[in-house]
Amino acid sequence: MPTPSTYEYAYIRIVPRVEEGEFLNVGVILFCRTQRFLAAHIALDEARLATLAPDVDLDAVRAHLALIPRICAGEGPIGRLGQAEAFHWLVHPHSTVIQTSEVHAGLCIDPATALEQLARQLRRSG
Repeated sequence: MPTPSTYEYAYIRIVPRVEEGEFLNVGVILFCRTQRFLAAHIALDEARLATLAPDVDLDAVRAHLALIPRICAGEGPIGRLGQAEAFHWLVHPHSTVIQTSEVHAGLCIDPATALEQLARQLRRSG
């Protein structure tokens, strides 16, 4: 039987007005050091975002969200830092429209399956 690996994850959020504290969860980033896995699942509900923040620049949000999986895949200067550094850069608090939750931990056999389970859970709670 395979030994479970620890992983860290954080939810990706759109925070259109930081001062109001409202946000919309739009994805999850998962990092499993022992299995050398870093990936993100993003599912932006544009209609819901438009209801929450009709003034948000949707093109800018889409463009910034599209960078997250690319960084996870090792692209660009941040992606080339290595998986641990890229994960910590992605989840580091920023005062921008796109933020992450606090980092949580879990155990898994297959990090890709764990990521999909977290994404399904996020869709159900959304």
